[in-house]
Amino acid sequence: MLKHLFDIFMSLAFIVILLPVFIIISIWIMIDSRGGVFYLQSRVGKNNRDFRMYKFRSMRPESDTFGLLTIGDHDPRVTRAGKFLRKTKLDELPQMLNILKGNMSFVGPRPEVRKYVELYSAEQMKVLSVRPGLTDYASLEYIDEDSILGQSDDPDRVYITVIMPAKLELNLKYIRERSFTTDLTIMMKTFLKII
Repeated sequence: MLKHLFDIFMSLAFIVILLPVFIIISIWIMIDSRGGVFYLQSRVGKNNRDFRMYKFRSMRPESDTFGLLTIGDHDPRVTRAGKFLRKTKLDELPQMLNILKGNMSFVGPRPEVRKYVELYSAEQMKVLSVRPGLTDYASLEYIDEDSILGQSDDPDRVYITVIMPAKLELNLKYIRERSFTTDLTIMMKTFLKII
């Protein structure tokens, strides 16, 4: 309950404080390439329920038809503005709206797309027992995931067989260790890592 109240209060505060940043980024996206400002993608949340996750659009329209994974620093689908937004994680800022709505938290397992959730084992499905988050242990460990996948001949296979299981282990570790102190520590480490 304390975590949920913290999420609501902090997400609302961040939305108000960062409103000028939201406006500047929105204008940059509109000038840089055609398409909307926001990108909405269906993700799997708590209790295995789908929800729409918000991001600033960092790719060209219809990019999903060419795959769900972003590959390397030179993925041609990523716009000029998108490269900067992804590198600085500013593309994730609209998820404050998801946190305010209650389908995400500041800290928790990153929400996955249904395609990959269908591959989870019974043990891995436990990550869906908590609200997904903006950041977690796996986000810190795999902050350069795009670059790792960019070095592979088969990024989808590497994601499914190597990265996804490792991230899920870290997600389960978070669930075992979760506390308000753990959340604050992860949030601080995420901020420092982005800086």
